[in-house]
Amino acid sequence: MSRASVWRLLTGRLGWSLQRPERRAVERDESEIARWIAHEWPRIKKGP
Repeated sequence: MSRASVWRLLTGRLGWSLQRPERRAVERDESEIARWIAHEWPRIKKGP
């Protein structure tokens, strides 16, 4: 089957749609990220 035929089959007959992942995670915790950047990152960047 050609690409176009497969696409028509998936979208037309089976009702599938094109899905793309979100750029950011739904579970993203902005306050925890800010805390990590403020406290942990300078310690890691500084080194041993």
